[in-house]
Amino acid sequence: MSEEILVNVTPHETRVAVIENGVLQEVVIERTRKRGIVSNVYKGKVCRVLPGMQAAFVDIGLARAAFLHASDFVAREDIGGSSSEKPEIPLITSLVKDGQDILVQVIKDPLGTKGARLTTQITIPARFLVYMPGINHIGVSQRIEEEEERERLKTLVESLSSDNMAGGFIVRTAAEGVSENEIRADMKYLNKLWNAISEKKAVTAAGEIVHEDLPLAMRAIRDIVGTDVEKIRIDSKEHFSKVSQFVAKFIPELLPGIELYSGPRPIFDLYSVEDEIQKALQPKVQLKSGGYLIIDQTEAMTTIDVNTGAFVGHRNLEETIFKTNLEATHAIARQLRLRNLGGMVMIDFIDMREEEHKLQVLRLLERAMEKDHSKTTISEISALGLVQMTRKRTRESLERVLCESCPVCSGRGTVKTPETVVYEIFRELMREARQFDAQTFLVLASPNVVDIMLDEESTSVAELEEFIGKSIKFQIEQQYTQELFDVVLI
Repeated sequence: MSEEILVNVTPHETRVAVIENGVLQEVVIERTRKRGIVSNVYKGKVCRVLPGMQAAFVDIGLARAAFLHASDFVAREDIGGSSSEKPEIPLITSLVKDGQDILVQVIKDPLGTKGARLTTQITIPARFLVYMPGINHIGVSQRIEEEEERERLKTLVESLSSDNMAGGFIVRTAAEGVSENEIRADMKYLNKLWNAISEKKAVTAAGEIVHEDLPLAMRAIRDIVGTDVEKIRIDSKEHFSKVSQFVAKFIPELLPGIELYSGPRPIFDLYSVEDEIQKALQPKVQLKSGGYLIIDQTEAMTTIDVNTGAFVGHRNLEETIFKTNLEATHAIARQLRLRNLGGMVMIDFIDMREEEHKLQVLRLLERAMEKDHSKTTISEISALGLVQMTRKRTRESLERVLCESCPVCSGRGTVKTPETVVYEIFRELMREARQFDAQTFLVLASPNVVDIMLDEESTSVAELEEFIGKSIKFQIEQQYTQELFDVVLI
């Protein structure tokens, strides 16, 4: 599998696209005015402790107070992937008090109406290691599967950390096969960075930032780039220079693959990235066979419905359904990454009768999700044919970054029919006639609504005029949406 990273930079926005085998798999967008704050370290001030929720709200200088749960004071269960027992969570009142200053790190951006999510377990990532000053634990990424290599890396980090710095480490997937000197260099970098953070903490006022994570272009190279990356193309001379310096210092083996893009076409027109982003904002995803997915993102969860569509198969119905579901697993895994859908995801595969088919579809979905950098958990297929899964959410989805709720339908996705609005106008006219003494009522409404009032409902309008003893006039307002109307007294 070949990978290519495209970096598009403008004064107001940076976009990073991950291409695998010529197909867009992931896109990250960061705007200057709305930079993500995940991994930033702040000196916060506790503004409210909530014993009933085992949580506290912390002021870190944002519009909304951030949320800190008692469980985020202890080492997380998934660190290193080796802990089998959940740590005991103490009472929040024994951990913090109102007005207390506290060093915290953002683990989730503010999402929708929710504030940022915090932790006191600081983690500082580098190329091969993640440093955890708050705990004494050495873990190895679960993606490194060979037991001998896992043991080598763990022993190496243990021996080096005992001489250099206190705290714990997670060995990242990128460390597989690297030398002792490279691990040592990473550790020295992390040691210097943590000392700088500790010094700055002492002179920083509450509610201010202590450490800011790298800009998107360099962060993507640190976190996303793997051994399969062949090229990193950047369309900005300034960012090309900065990224080259960063890579030369920390990831020198990638330096030959970094390229300043100066082609005649915009960089995101390569591999049709712009078109794919537009498609990712639509609910329908077409499959090559003729089947399709319907993806519906809501506040509570994301639902994905699989349909055979125009695919009729060649043998029998069960085989057609099975092949559609198999094809859908790859499309679902790609769409989850591309759209950055997180939280609870409910997948409604087409019902399969054979247990072996169900098992194959589920296993294929698990393999397809292995490429995802976000942590996922997938359940078995339920009796109703549904697959429940969770995907860790740290930043807003692509749709939430690029779009806003429709001002016409207020995010419902539907609008009232003209007939519904007409009957609402009738009720409003009755209400106004009882309350006010006017000779004439003027109804301002959209063209579709006025057309129905003067045509299909003309008899009803005449009957209403006779009943209330007032005349009713109509005026078309081109700027009015279908649901909007006004009744004016003349």
